[in-house]
Amino acid sequence: MPDIIDNPFVIEPGTVQRGRTRIRAFSAGDLVADAVEPLLVWEHPYFPQYFFSPADLEVELRAAGKGPRSKVLGPSEEFDVVIEDRVLPKAARRYPEAAVSGIREAFTLTWAAFDTWFEEDEIIHTHPRSPYVRIDALPSSRHVRVVFHGEVIADSRRPIVLAETGLVPRYYLPRVDVRMDLLTPTDTVSHCPYKGTASYWKVATGDAELADAVWGYDSPLPEAARVAGFVCFWPEKSGDLEVYVEGERIGRP
Repeated sequence: MPDIIDNPFVIEPGTVQRGRTRIRAFSAGDLVADAVEPLLVWEHPYFPQYFFSPADLEVELRAAGKGPRSKVLGPSEEFDVVIEDRVLPKAARRYPEAAVSGIREAFTLTWAAFDTWFEEDEIIHTHPRSPYVRIDALPSSRHVRVVFHGEVIADSRRPIVLAETGLVPRYYLPRVDVRMDLLTPTDTVSHCPYKGTASYWKVATGDAELADAVWGYDSPLPEAARVAGFVCFWPEKSGDLEVYVEGERIGRP
């Protein structure tokens, strides 16, 4: 009997697929790239990079020398992106010796060099999204209890279970079921292309404290809208933070 597969959507690095949704990139309001069917190229298993044909580019590219070598795509050539009187140095790259011949003349754009990315008419945050990742935010009646150094921090029978492809389920709890007086906001934020921007808290009881072990989304993206204003605990961060679901402890470090 074959082993049970925990994550069936790990994509082999070097995989190239044809995208099925329109992708656009902008810089300061100027359209840089517009592709109805961009190439999706996986350099690692988690999410692809967008590759554009020369016809998809609305700007001039100027050769800027050799770039870094990719483990899966081979040597690269870098290009400056010229937008009228502005130059974005080394903001485009090509892999002329890639194993898949279809991408040898295509260009990928440095994500951070461009201020706005769209998939169809929805803004993409953080990095390209994988077409194989799904987000489900499901109301539940399971009993979730959180304990830190022997003190109950949260106790809820109305969590939202957020299931994301390839990741363990996370239990988001309404704040009225959480001892928010024991949580202090930190300056930490994180960004997810599927859920949005998260803020974090420190949990403290007596002389014990644990930073950035709790997070939440005030204004999540549509797929995760149900967790807006809820908080989630990160039991893998420390053995002192205990999360129980129906009496069974989960997420030990």
